[in-house]
Amino acid sequence: MYHIVKRFFDLFFSLLGLSVLIPVIIPIMILLRMTAEGEVFFFQERMGYLNRKFGILKFATMLKDSPNMGTKSITVRNDPRITTIGRFLRISKLNELPQIINVIKGEMSLVGPRPLPVTSFDKYSPEVKEILYRNRPGITGIGSLVFRDEEKLVSAAKIHGLGPMEYYRNYIYPYKGALEVWYNNHISFYTDFMILLLTFVSLIHKDSDLVFKIFKTLPPKPESLTLTGIQKL
Repeated sequence: MYHIVKRFFDLFFSLLGLSVLIPVIIPIMILLRMTAEGEVFFFQERMGYLNRKFGILKFATMLKDSPNMGTKSITVRNDPRITTIGRFLRISKLNELPQIINVIKGEMSLVGPRPLPVTSFDKYSPEVKEILYRNRPGITGIGSLVFRDEEKLVSAAKIHGLGPMEYYRNYIYPYKGALEVWYNNHISFYTDFMILLLTFVSLIHKDSDLVFKIFKTLPPKPESLTLTGIQKL
């Protein structure tokens, strides 16, 4: 019943949101077409519901060949591959708007685990991979909330001599996996509603730790995932 009702709300609010946001979406499309490399959309294969692959849709924010440049699939703070308008879109999260189409198509939900590239999915433990996409991946989710400034952590790790992929593999992936296991075990309309609400709060107060106050049973964040902790690694 949960999944049926959730799908109804996803479809209703996605269609409503698309109609309301058209005046924002069209100018962004025109601006992207006229700047940088002229790319409007970013398509990438991601893991989805029941571990089926699908094509995620976002506004283009990086150079076309960025997967083969620099830190490849990992983005750091002030990444030179990000275009000028792309930087604004990423900070404001407006680059995520086209995923409304993925929600309408039934490939994603408004709330759920983030849809991962296959190479990133393969780095999770078998236990996490088995439960991760029992629910449709979401535009936002518990992992997105806790790691809303992930680029800052990766950049700090790089400054202190840790390779971005090494830091990701040893510290970020394990905790992200624990968060998604928590979500799978606590999934409910209340959890989804609060994640949506906290997502809007985080757009205004980026350093808020309200998520840990609302969800008191969340796995504690390791010190290695703080700027102070990184200096000790």
